Amino acid sequence: MLAAPTHAPTQPPISDRHRLRPAQLDMPPRLLLGPGPSNAHPRVLQALGMRQVGHLDPCFIALMNEVQELLRYGWQTDNTLTIPVSGTGSAAMEATLANLVEPGDRVLIGINGYFGHRLTDMAQRYGAEVRAIHKPWGETFSLAELRTALETHRPAILALVHAETSTGARQPLEGVGDLCREFDCLLLADTVTSLGGVPLFLDAWGVDAAYSGSQKALSCPPGIAPFTLGDRAIAKLNRRQSPVPNWYLDMSLVGRYWGSDRTYHHTAPINMNYALREALMLVAEEGLDARWQRHQTVAELLWDGLEALGLRCHVAREFRLPTLTTVLIPDGIDGKAVARTLLNDYNIEIGGGLGELAGRVWRIGLMGFNSRPETVLTLLKALETVLPRFR
Repeated sequence: MLAAPTHAPTQPPISDRHRLRPAQLDMPPRLLLGPGPSNAHPRVLQALGMRQVGHLDPCFIALMNEVQELLRYGWQTDNTLTIPVSGTGSAAMEATLANLVEPGDRVLIGINGYFGHRLTDMAQRYGAEVRAIHKPWGETFSLAELRTALETHRPAILALVHAETSTGARQPLEGVGDLCREFDCLLLADTVTSLGGVPLFLDAWGVDAAYSGSQKALSCPPGIAPFTLGDRAIAKLNRRQSPVPNWYLDMSLVGRYWGSDRTYHHTAPINMNYALREALMLVAEEGLDARWQRHQTVAELLWDGLEALGLRCHVAREFRLPTLTTVLIPDGIDGKAVARTLLNDYNIEIGGGLGELAGRVWRIGLMGFNSRPETVLTLLKALETVLPRFR
């Protein structure tokens, strides 16, 4: 028997200064029609609440395989290294740059919105020599403009935002992969607001690296982020002369956990993987063609309804995202006040503009579970009621 200590250890008194006793959590029933997050599908929320298993449990490993295969379907790719990053979409964005950029690499970034600037910031932090081409926010780059830029700058990587969340513009990627191969550079694509809602063919379009988020057209809560590297990108990763400077996002390490070795790297977010699997199952059950067409049809219903209310969209219809619409705020109207009224009186969230578009547009998201005719009609009726108060 162990002897009792002769002197009990002393400790300071416990402070209750921060011991809150809040009421049971009860959040308002918002209709999330901003730039994200969107409302999660009920089946996804149900999956999120499933009991946990360990991150090396055979049942979880089987689920990991399913998530990877379903991601390949959504992106239309055969890339082996196709995984969900344990973090939000910005973590997956950073993972592409952390793994592919070495100090001194020249990276060409197309900036036509807020997230081109974010790519620039991240690339510079990893030592890239960043070159940028610019277009007004809401416009896109032509193949001719991209060819000229590649000829001029000769980058190791060209980074483009396929679906610019700040502007609602869709950057065409057809033919860009061929250009990048002609100039021996990698094509990196931001698909955060397009995966699951906008046509995407990574392999056919020659996209070498891509990332996305869970909270947009996949209708899953934020916190887990799709990421993929093709063979050319993996070859660059394997040729690195210096270690990947971000340990947590080092795909030479994380890839072993998601690959055949199943080597422990970090504890995966178990329940978020459940949720993502369910979200991707919904994509597969509906089928990509039907899902893309649904998003387009519902977006056109919104665009026509906005026009009937006397409102104009910022982006030309040819390049307009079906998942995210930027609406010009009429002169003399307080855009923030309108958005605040929609939230307080109708439980409808819409977003405001970022950067150059701050105060000039509203951003309306119709993504995944929220891309339904009844959602559009609810919003249009609320706008019809609210707007006259501010004219």
